[in-house]
Amino acid sequence: MTETSTSRKPIKASEIDPKFKYELSRMPGGEKLLRCFQCGTCTSDCPVARFSDAYRPRRIIRMAQLGLKERVLNSETLWLCAACFTCTDRCPQGVEVASVIRVLRNLAAEKGIVPQVFKDQAACILDSGYAYKIPELRIKKRVTLGLPPLPTSNPESICKALKGVKFIETTGKEGEKSEQ
Repeated sequence: MTETSTSRKPIKASEIDPKFKYELSRMPGGEKLLRCFQCGTCTSDCPVARFSDAYRPRRIIRMAQLGLKERVLNSETLWLCAACFTCTDRCPQGVEVASVIRVLRNLAAEKGIVPQVFKDQAACILDSGYAYKIPELRIKKRVTLGLPPLPTSNPESICKALKGVKFIETTGKEGEKSEQ
């Protein structure tokens, strides 16, 4: 089922967790969630929403307010936020929209609901210290151009610093590193 059809399907009473909005409002970054009155300023000023018909910060906030916990945590659009804080800066009610989205992402990550691209990127950081694998061809090209070698990274220290982070545990790499 696509994101649009999922977010627009009828809401069933069994999907609603009436305590969810209060849980969020007690978490750092989610305190102002209940102030939102759905004016739409966050969406109208969002640079990502300008280029995506699916991404609507207002919809994410509303799903959280309505207690649609599973729907919002499983939403693919949750991960499209660029964390530019334009929504937060422009909100007339002072809702920290980007922070609420961060809280929701963290909750999703704790449940292992993370897009594969982010899991792959985290695995690469843990393996090499870089956000993506540097192709051998690019390294050779740097040498032929007389460029200095890339800085060395220390994946072991990265793994140590991230020990206990639930998202890292979901990548399955933390255990592999500690066994080596």
